[in-house]
Amino acid sequence: MSAGLPSRRQRRRLALVGVPGAVARGRDFTRRALRDWGWDKTETSEDTLLVVSELLTNASLHANGCHELVLIAEETALHIEVHDGTTTPPVRRPVPQRGIPGGRGLYIVERLSDRWGTHTYETGKAVWAEIEASRLEHGINA
Repeated sequence: MSAGLPSRRQRRRLALVGVPGAVARGRDFTRRALRDWGWDKTETSEDTLLVVSELLTNASLHANGCHELVLIAEETALHIEVHDGTTTPPVRRPVPQRGIPGGRGLYIVERLSDRWGTHTYETGKAVWAEIEASRLEHGINA
């Protein structure tokens, strides 16, 4: 376990409803959390910022905007959730096509995270991704 991460679960939340520049704010918020938890000095920490950016961008473009970013640090993994304003599940294209813009967000999330998925609730959904703590601590890539 990293020196900065407590032995118990730690959760951080960032409200994003109506916030301009939600993607940049979410990246900065995540960068600070990773630094506080001692998970900021690996290639995987940069991958984590990209995962957060892709999830926030998808919510902004396809799901009535970002409502909240939630980061949950545990001994075994970092859990990232982006809450949005629609219950429609995201659709991942099978393989992004060269030369055609778009369609890479969930592909990137899938490639850089260890697990990802969605869960819906009354007024929206959360698209989540997990990254193993060992990758953030030691820079082990998937």
